[in-house]
Amino acid sequence: MAARLIPVIETGRLTLRGPRREDFAPYAAFWASARSLHEDGPRDARAAWEDFAAAFGLWLIEGYGCWSVEDRTTGAFCGIVGMNRPVHFDEPEIGWTLVPEAEGKGIAFEAAMAARDWVYANTALTTMVSYIGPANIRSIRLAERMGAWRDASVAGPDAGDVVMRHPGPGGRA
Repeated sequence: MAARLIPVIETGRLTLRGPRREDFAPYAAFWASARSLHEDGPRDARAAWEDFAAAFGLWLIEGYGCWSVEDRTTGAFCGIVGMNRPVHFDEPEIGWTLVPEAEGKGIAFEAAMAARDWVYANTALTTMVSYIGPANIRSIRLAERMGAWRDASVAGPDAGDVVMRHPGPGGRA
């Protein structure tokens, strides 16, 4: 039902859409693997489900949240991208989690840019950050490719987080 409340965004290669139950198996596999270390993983299936449900449940609370990312050609689930705002985050965060098969193809960049553009065009948000662990160099580089910069004036929710400030609507700071 909530998946119907989530807008669909299509990019050149991707469809950003609401979740489907079948998205969970590859999502849980990511969380069970060592690849999830940068995201405070690994997590068991129960904790992965709670994370999965929260990512999409935010739409009901805030009017924004995460999307499942699907390859338009193959229909394969690539991961999730979108906004996070749990109670311990001082600011709305844009984030991304990709399954291993989707990495290194520009999918996170394409999906995150589409999500950020949608959020700025359809909500009152004028700023957002990405909270990234300092060892997660690939995500820091992705945020930089998106035009974000390190904002040392803001603390992340976890000690040592790198806070990347994204440009506002129209590219403004």
